[in-house]
Amino acid sequence: MELKKLLIAGVIILLLVLGVSSLIRFARAAEKRDPAELAWLQGTLIAHRGLHDENRTVPENSIPAFRRAVEKGFIIELDVAMTKDKKLVVYHDKKLRRGLGIDQYLHELTYEELSKHTIFGSTEKIPLFRDVLDLVDGRVPLLVEVKNEGKVGEMERLIYEELKNYRGKYAVQAFNPFTLQWFRKNAPGILRGQLAGGFAVSDYDLEYAGTTRLPWYQKLLLENLLLNFLSRPHFIAYNVDDATGARLKSMRKLGVPLLGWTIKEKAEYEKAKGKFDNLIMDSVISDVTGNLP
Repeated sequence: MELKKLLIAGVIILLLVLGVSSLIRFARAAEKRDPAELAWLQGTLIAHRGLHDENRTVPENSIPAFRRAVEKGFIIELDVAMTKDKKLVVYHDKKLRRGLGIDQYLHELTYEELSKHTIFGSTEKIPLFRDVLDLVDGRVPLLVEVKNEGKVGEMERLIYEELKNYRGKYAVQAFNPFTLQWFRKNAPGILRGQLAGGFAVSDYDLEYAGTTRLPWYQKLLLENLLLNFLSRPHFIAYNVDDATGARLKSMRKLGVPLLGWTIKEKAEYEKAKGKFDNLIMDSVISDVTGNLP
């Protein structure tokens, strides 16, 4: 009798384990596309916020940075945010203190108000997304990060309106799986990538860039890609600092391209280049080849 109870308990535990494993696999699954559609993502290295120089003379996410990236033939990664008057601009931080020196949030200002300021002590101003699209004009691919942590819908629709007639290769990516879910439902033809990592936020990023510190349960879900059932991404972009061997192996099982962000030093490049399908790189990109290893 005792043996029978143990066997029944063992079967129940096994079924529970198998059930949980199946749920996790379902939650984390990606959507595979024809490899030919994704080949450009692995063609050349990706210039993080354009080919800037750490904001010394050529600011990140600026027209000169994007022009330099085009000249060198790099894929361009850029960030799109929305102003108070619903203008799409290219800027990374939620708060303007790091880049503009003012203690306000980008969404609190109109584009006209933003245009009164220059970025990172240069003569450059925050560009409109449309102006960047006109500049690049399909000459190199674009990796467009959607910076929407608010209500999903309006901003995504405006980005889609700008992109749907764009002549050139591009993909959208976001940390917010609900943003990608919008594109999945409303623009399924657009390639979409899930951004993730450990979500560590420094005091500097919190104070100067307005980066959000997530509660532990949100971090748990996002860093383990457990909301992929919403976004069903075509590729993953993961923080290289958080990509342990076990995590890399797990992500490889998803069967989609894996990008690593952000490489800041040549030593990081050498360490990471064989582990990812492509790398998103800061100014150190100028010190390495534009072709993938």
